[in-house]
Amino acid sequence: MEKKVLVVDDERPIVEILKINLQKEGYVVFEAYDGEEAVNKAMMIEPDLILLDVMLPKLDGFSVCKKIREKSSVPILMLTAREEEVDKVLGLELGADDYITKPFSIRELMARVKANMRRTDAAAENEKRAKESEQLEIGSFFLDYNRYELYKNGKLIDLTIREFDLIKFLASQPNKVFSRQSLLESVWDYEYYGDVRTVDVTVRRLREKVEDDPSEPKIIMTKRGVGYYFQP
Repeated sequence: MEKKVLVVDDERPIVEILKINLQKEGYVVFEAYDGEEAVNKAMMIEPDLILLDVMLPKLDGFSVCKKIREKSSVPILMLTAREEEVDKVLGLELGADDYITKPFSIRELMARVKANMRRTDAAAENEKRAKESEQLEIGSFFLDYNRYELYKNGKLIDLTIREFDLIKFLASQPNKVFSRQSLLESVWDYEYYGDVRTVDVTVRRLREKVEDDPSEPKIIMTKRGVGYYFQP
């Protein structure tokens, strides 16, 4: 089945360039030019990935991301011309999977699109094998790999696919420290591209969901100057 990509940007030349390159890779491309149209089309066509600009008329990209996240876990790659750190972090905090700053190279953008598509393909395949249960029980946590579900003390914790992939990777190798770059390569599937700050924000989001006190983490630990590890 052909993969669907929703491109959201109010600059038509950018949309056309992205559309041409995505179609070359075999994707079916849908377009939206303002925030309200983006939300409506995301709900209507159920795309496999969304490329979402931050600066949009009617409803900005952050608001669009938040609204879509309330109903869908579709991968969202935010496009931003802004350099302010707070804007990038805000997008990730609202549930975006990653961001890329304009001007960007088409090669870099396509690499990220493909990486996110592979991630969702893996999740879909696991859903098909849901009856062939692959699980991990460690400490107070229970992970069902096929259903992408995490339980803490028997209570289901709502995670995005990226958050689940991260805790699965860390928990399957407890007490082993991983650098931010190695996590980008292993969890995000970005060999050459990506900002390590993406890892930091995702870890912070994950801690807010799994730690009793996120300000004093006891599970997702930091090794200063090195990276992160899972402590059972």
